[in-house]
Amino acid sequence: MTTATLAVGGSARRVLDAVWPPALFGVAFLVIWEGAVKVFDLKPYFLPPPSSIWAEFTGNLTLIRDAAWVSGANAFVGLLVGTVLGVAVSFLLMRFRLLNDMVTPLAIALNAVPIIVLVAVFNNMFSSTSEIPRRLMVTLVVYFIVLVNVAKGLRQVSPIHLELLRSYAATPVEVIRKARIPNAVPYLFTALKIAAPAAVITAFVAEYFGGPQNGLGSRIVSNIAASRNAVAWAYVVGACLLGLTFYLVSIAMENITTSRHHTSRGDDSRGSGPGGGTT
Repeated sequence: MTTATLAVGGSARRVLDAVWPPALFGVAFLVIWEGAVKVFDLKPYFLPPPSSIWAEFTGNLTLIRDAAWVSGANAFVGLLVGTVLGVAVSFLLMRFRLLNDMVTPLAIALNAVPIIVLVAVFNNMFSSTSEIPRRLMVTLVVYFIVLVNVAKGLRQVSPIHLELLRSYAATPVEVIRKARIPNAVPYLFTALKIAAPAAVITAFVAEYFGGPQNGLGSRIVSNIAASRNAVAWAYVVGACLLGLTFYLVSIAMENITTSRHHTSRGDDSRGSGPGGGTT
């Protein structure tokens, strides 16, 4: 049996070990939910059973897909812009201490402002048919998460590592490239695993407070107002699947980046071993 086969088998086992416990819990939870609704004779407007929610989900799949596309697009744009801004500002804060002292308190204060207040302000700034307010809201939420984590990763580099680079007369750019950026990458992916589902949540919560009525959040609100709770829950299922997709993509990106990093390090170590280097 080859090393590659063993690696694939080990990866499959790790995936299975990670998937089956939550899957088993989810199935058990749904069975208990369905049974509780029937045993206690709960009315559909109070708590619809999973079977009714699934029927509405499959019956309205096209509408849910279209709404998820709208909310997903807003979440993706906000996630992308917020991540880029967060990373860029993190480098500026690392480079300029005065800027760090000025920007960090403002970012914390802005993050403490309730979503409903900011969405109302953004809705007044733009057209009632514009998706920009929702994307701005997602951008702000993601920006703060990425900023805090990446800035921490850029700063918390081992002093021994920094001294070693300086002993080799490394330039500030080389220190950033060889020490600070590699140290910040795990912090970035930690931020993305938090920010990705948060972007989806923010996108459809922002839809509660005005703007186009074509996303998951607005469809949930309108169906609850019309006492179509099973349909509303079907849209909630769509929102959960969308958030899970964003989260899994962030994990996949982390795994790909990590595997490439380990591969490149392995190639470098083999090249610098006995007989691999030049004299």
